Amino acid sequence: MTSKSPLSGIKALTFDVFGTTVSWREAVANALAEAARNKLAFLKSREITPDPEVIKGLERLTTQKGSAALAAQWRASYSTFTRGFRKGEMEWKTVDDHHRDSLASLLASEPWNVLTVFTPSELQDLSLIWHRLPAHPDARPGLQALSSLGLTTATLTNANHILLHNLITFSSLPFHHLFCAEDFYAYKPSPEVYLGACKAMGLQPGEVAMVAAHLGDLDAARGIGMKTVYVEREGEEEWDEQRRREARGWVDFWVAEGEGGFGKVERGIRGV
Repeated sequence: MTSKSPLSGIKALTFDVFGTTVSWREAVANALAEAARNKLAFLKSREITPDPEVIKGLERLTTQKGSAALAAQWRASYSTFTRGFRKGEMEWKTVDDHHRDSLASLLASEPWNVLTVFTPSELQDLSLIWHRLPAHPDARPGLQALSSLGLTTATLTNANHILLHNLITFSSLPFHHLFCAEDFYAYKPSPEVYLGACKAMGLQPGEVAMVAAHLGDLDAARGIGMKTVYVEREGEEEWDEQRRREARGWVDFWVAEGEGGFGKVERGIRGV
């Protein structure tokens, strides 16, 4: 038996990427740990003895706990950067540039203190791990299923063009359009990012649903009239429990963790 979907009437869906469509935690943490292990091996092979604090920092980074902690710090710096950007008041800076600069800053700080043993090219290469993140298992089949309904799918991310292109290619994700902050020289949650994507598709905001694992993203999208789809992903939500409960009153379609991700979105649109 079918019922009318709260998403009936939409013609397109825009998707957040980092955390919602692709998974970053394990891949980023593993890259950081591998870089630390390789650097320790290199220093040992050349019989180079840096400051003991550098050795401690590298050894700390080789552990699962250490690399996960730095990955989380790096991701948090991205959120602070994008939310703090003010168009017209600040010079444009891409997420790629931010990732490189913030990684350098973090590696130079406590408790790591290891920046001095990495060359600029090594730092640049390591910062590009964000170009090579795996998709959540439900992402590709879910996008294909949504397309089969005649719906347009598009990214709507704070990534820059080359980062987004490489990431989508790496994970073989079948989006129809790739929209990112660099198209509008503004970062989410700025309204012009959401409005810009709707306009680029020739649609009204009410004909487009924003899909994200972050309620702040969805709150901004609904502010300009878009429909909202929450796809819960482990460890992604920043809002506290009270705000989450309140959000259940306005999110149009809610997919809890373990309920099938993008696949449930497709089934929800069909009303089954």
